[in-house]
Amino acid sequence: MKGIPPNVPDVVKLSVIVPFYNVQQYAPDTLRSLKANAREDFEFILVDDCSRDGTPEILARAERELPGAVLVRHEQNGGLATARNTGIDTARGEYLTFLDGDDWLAPGYFSQLVGAIEELGVDFIRTDHVQCTARARQVQRVPVGRRGQVLSPREAILPADRSTSVDYAFAWAGAYHRRLVDRGLLHFTDGLRTAEDRPWIWKLHREAESFAAVSLLGVFYRRGVASSLTQIGDVRQLDFIRAFDQVIAETAKDRDADALLPKAVRTYCAIISHHLGSIERFEPAVAKKLKSLSAAALRRMPQDVLDDALDSMDLQRATKLRRLRRRPATAGAAA
Repeated sequence: MKGIPPNVPDVVKLSVIVPFYNVQQYAPDTLRSLKANAREDFEFILVDDCSRDGTPEILARAERELPGAVLVRHEQNGGLATARNTGIDTARGEYLTFLDGDDWLAPGYFSQLVGAIEELGVDFIRTDHVQCTARARQVQRVPVGRRGQVLSPREAILPADRSTSVDYAFAWAGAYHRRLVDRGLLHFTDGLRTAEDRPWIWKLHREAESFAAVSLLGVFYRRGVASSLTQIGDVRQLDFIRAFDQVIAETAKDRDADALLPKAVRTYCAIISHHLGSIERFEPAVAKKLKSLSAAALRRMPQDVLDDALDSMDLQRATKLRRLRRRPATAGAAA
């Protein structure tokens, strides 16, 4: 990127980071919704992650026509985590937020988002969103009961046996103060192809000082997109193992490890069980690798914490995971 484009403000209140990869069918909707959220002190960082369809041409037009647009191109595809990091490194805003290249926004939503985080003065805020599957719409709420109040991120991790804020790992469902970038808390683990939000949300909740949940609805999250990694049963899906290994390793070093590890281990087990429950969508070689990597992951977990987690799960899932843990180790079963 050569200098600041003429349509980008000198002083930026909000930087919106939007990775795009082969989403020519959806990018026009996304970009129209950004235009309906433009403000003279907002910038939109459009990261083309080496798309091979018509997306680059759509983004080149947006660079000219969308107020505040900054276009950055990757020469090689790096995945969502790496694309978001490129955006973070480019961003100049006091606040940052994210959007995926196949999702869209309600008009004026970002102004409300900035107003909410400024009023509360917190490190980050979390928002509700609308999940869209074909024509169906369903509101998804942040699993935090107290709304519009300054809360401790660390205290919102528990309890272990209920859905909490760390289970609501959508990076685009919120806004983040620049001081989180300065403290090294906003970047993602480079190269993670899936579950990239999981180590990220856990790190935020362990290390940030304040957050709030607010009842704002403005992000429309498109489910069931054929090109989405959640719909593709190839080896990239198995990056969830690396992502959760990172959660376990970092949480084990935390000052409150004894209290927090049961939550991390139980969540990891639930994700393994989820993938095993839909194993038929994986290619046969990947399905075999899923089983071997999951078995190795179970054996790497703190075994006393794992035993307690399995005891607290329903019998069907617990039995399946115990059987998997006893599976003989195979060569190359490290993530």
